[in-house]
Amino acid sequence: MESDLRSIGELARDSGLGVSALRFYDGADVLTPARVDPQTGYRWYAPGQLADARLLCRLRRVGLPLADIRAVLGAEPGSGTAHRVVDAHLRRLEAGLADARRELSLIRTLIDQRENPVTAAPAPHTVTVPARALAEALAAVRFAVGTDPEVPVLSGVLFDLDGGLLRLVATDRYRMALAEVPLPVPVPGAPDEVSTAAIVPTALVDAIRALLGSGAEHARLTLGADAVLVETGGHRIEGAALDHDYPDYRSLVRLDPVHRVGLPAAELRGAVESGATRRLPSGPHGEDCEVTVLTLGRDGRLTVADGGDPAPGDVRVAVNRDFLLDALPAAGPGQLVLELTGPVAPLAIRTAGRDGTFSILMPVRVPELV
Repeated sequence: MESDLRSIGELARDSGLGVSALRFYDGADVLTPARVDPQTGYRWYAPGQLADARLLCRLRRVGLPLADIRAVLGAEPGSGTAHRVVDAHLRRLEAGLADARRELSLIRTLIDQRENPVTAAPAPHTVTVPARALAEALAAVRFAVGTDPEVPVLSGVLFDLDGGLLRLVATDRYRMALAEVPLPVPVPGAPDEVSTAAIVPTALVDAIRALLGSGAEHARLTLGADAVLVETGGHRIEGAALDHDYPDYRSLVRLDPVHRVGLPAAELRGAVESGATRRLPSGPHGEDCEVTVLTLGRDGRLTVADGGDPAPGDVRVAVNRDFLLDALPAAGPGQLVLELTGPVAPLAIRTAGRDGTFSILMPVRVPELV
């Protein structure tokens, strides 16, 4: 009966939708009125449409696209279609939240960089380091040096001298590598008073690695505000440091992994080289690259996924295959420890017994994993 009809104002009040929204959804054929006055154009709605309007209001609040709203309201009762549409939207929201968290983490890093940049000290410091240990540390991080000319600050290795420890850091934003070199010979003055850093350009890094292969036991390293000097075996090499402030890497390596698994490096390399891959836009410039999906089963075994659905309780993370293979030689030939949390968290690759030397690979987003 016409007396049972609700005016557009009444439906707006009872459903939470505005009058303008009801007019919009009428025009979009989502919620059409039961009757439109032919003379005034005024809209009237049937009693049963209140439930649809209330559902529409909530779907609108969570940002469900118009086509999906239409699918939910038009779904056959009991078909499961409406639930599938809503579940798919929830997965998109969760993936978006994970992306936002990653971006906010980088934003915090940029803020920290502005407020507390890692800068070179005005006075140079000289330390004595084991030549072999320094060479191994450079080899462990060299693969992760950035090559993007638009980000020159990343086109070198950060030498960060902090008390009795020398840390080497390299990153191209998609991966990061760190290595620590303890200083066996005390630095003049109290160890905790020594703190300086310099970004050593790639060409100079490679020249230092060649110099360290001379067979000498120790090398003298001098870090200054604008120059780096290495002396070993009667030879020396020096060059200018990059005049940039390196990002605060410390905030990026505070990992809180849920799972840790150990396995031989050769075993992981074999599994990655022979395992299935998929092509996804995961390269530094958005280009398609081969992606490996690692799966940690409930039994604690790490395998390369072949594309099938994961078993209940499996933990998966997708990474750039080439980046993963680059990181394995840097970690060394022995036992590795992999740290993973899930599909949207970084993968850490550590060398067993060397906690300060490890690599971090950023995950590749695979829709069905998130």
